[in-house]
Amino acid sequence: MNTNLKKIGLLFLLVITFSSCDNGDDNNDNLVLPPSEAAFKSISTKGVKRITQNFTITAGTGVVTITSAKGVKLNINGDCLTKNGVAVTGAVDIEYIELFDKGTMLVTNKPTMGVMPDGKKNLLISGGEFFIKATQGGVELKTSCSMNMIVPAALTDDVDNAMTLWTGKIDEKGELAWEQPKPNADGTGGKGGVQGEGTNYYVTFGNFGWTNVDRFYSDPRPKTTLLVAAPTGYDNNNSAVYLSYDGEGTNALAKLDTYTPAGLFSEHYGQIPIGLKCHVIFATESNGQWRYAIKAVTVAANDVYTFTLAETTVGTEAQLIAAINAIQ
Repeated sequence: MNTNLKKIGLLFLLVITFSSCDNGDDNNDNLVLPPSEAAFKSISTKGVKRITQNFTITAGTGVVTITSAKGVKLNINGDCLTKNGVAVTGAVDIEYIELFDKGTMLVTNKPTMGVMPDGKKNLLISGGEFFIKATQGGVELKTSCSMNMIVPAALTDDVDNAMTLWTGKIDEKGELAWEQPKPNADGTGGKGGVQGEGTNYYVTFGNFGWTNVDRFYSDPRPKTTLLVAAPTGYDNNNSAVYLSYDGEGTNALAKLDTYTPAGLFSEHYGQIPIGLKCHVIFATESNGQWRYAIKAVTVAANDVYTFTLAETTVGTEAQLIAAINAIQ
């Protein structure tokens, strides 16, 4: 009898234990497995694929104008397109991406971080990030002529005459940073730049790939570095940390691109203004969706901010974009 009671009691405890472990409570750090590096990267790749626009033009018929979903007009001279050094004619496929808001910049991992002359990085205020790729039969094409875009400035808080041209460089880890082209670096005789006129930016550039209309963020206050601790099990391989500066609209997004030996995300360039009001954003993947947390802070010298899994929310890409763009 006692043996049977013990067995029944043990079974009851096991049922209670399994029930408590299957309660769907994402706030318990021990019950949520961090994603793999591949899973985390794949969710940003899906974001890029979702916003990629595809066009077909005909090479050998002069200048062709493409109008994007946001109203950007891209002019490409089809007579200047070459494949392996040989002029092409006929149908050409164009891949085109445009980013104007920090929510979309985050879900595609395309922040606005510009490389300064000393090699450090600082936040850029963007008038639009663009990617253009031309292929024929799956082979990438080049152009021997400059291209130009007419970009509605209303997409990014109207004309700012401090904006200049930047080109995007993606490193071996797939991280994007923006560089200012040197004179004639694009091979177009020194062409390439941004002119604000009326309600538009007129952008001229010489190469396919990533192009940006930008200016450096400027703040005279003393600067500091800051550190961010992610939830247990999360690092720079399966998650990321971004900064949104309050009062800068929706067209700028910084990223903490360094991971310290102590396991902290770092802004190691010392470019964060002391007293800055901003939002620190932790982002990762969770079963095909985004897991994220947003923390409002006022920067003090050498701040360290900590995220716990209990502070995170799981949502769709659209929900995350809306949450980021709502930060003002």
